[in-house]
Amino acid sequence: MVKVYTIASGKGGTGKTTVSVNLGTMLAKMGKETYLMDADIGMANVGLILGLQDAPVTLHEILAGKNNIDEGIYTGPAGLKVIPSGISLQGFQQADPDKIRDVMSEIVKRCEFLLIDAPAGISKDGVVPLAVADEVILVVNPELSSIVDALKTKILTEVVGGHVLGSIINRVDQDKSDVISRKMEKVLGVKVLGIIPEDSNVRRAAAARSPIVVSYPDSPASKAIHRIAADLIGVSYKDETPAVAKREGFIDRFSKALFKKKSDKK
Repeated sequence: MVKVYTIASGKGGTGKTTVSVNLGTMLAKMGKETYLMDADIGMANVGLILGLQDAPVTLHEILAGKNNIDEGIYTGPAGLKVIPSGISLQGFQQADPDKIRDVMSEIVKRCEFLLIDAPAGISKDGVVPLAVADEVILVVNPELSSIVDALKTKILTEVVGGHVLGSIINRVDQDKSDVISRKMEKVLGVKVLGIIPEDSNVRRAAAARSPIVVSYPDSPASKAIHRIAADLIGVSYKDETPAVAKREGFIDRFSKALFKKKSDKK
């Protein structure tokens, strides 16, 4: 059975697109036929993150009726199928967002999971992805403005007949994760699907135009995304990363050296 998830946020800058790309890549790594469609036809970023900014055919051309859907599908990391939106203003003006339903109808015949990266905020272009998905996943930062805007997006989703599965809290201080999770569930009224910690490797992976789950699979953010993907599939997550030996400090090395000298004298 195909599952369609729209990844949404109330405001820009939450890391929504980064989460969409990495979650889609992880699902593909786990053997699921996964498609990622960038429905943000005005401020597209999926192509930029994956190095597809020069793709000859994008969702813009498909929605404008210039090309068919097969011409706008690209293979990304781990076999993830990507349908990027274009970055040109002219392409945006010619695209008809109402045709997104038709594109989706064709895609769902080919995959197990379809992730839709929705436009941030509340706009006409953003309503369709909220309404047509099986479930909506909110990406939220642990700050008041992001939470308030996410709540507005949740309300809008319910108004247009959609359903919010839960939220992913992104860029969280690991020491405060439990407290933030409880507060977020209380305020938004939906369960927290996962918490992605602040991780400097996210920026490094972005600079390399690669998902963090590919470039740094053992990083804290990658493990968090792996857990979320496992829950969506319905399998248990097992951290198979070998334990890293604790690095010796100066006192430890000094004590060992001192003990060794005393033993040698004997």
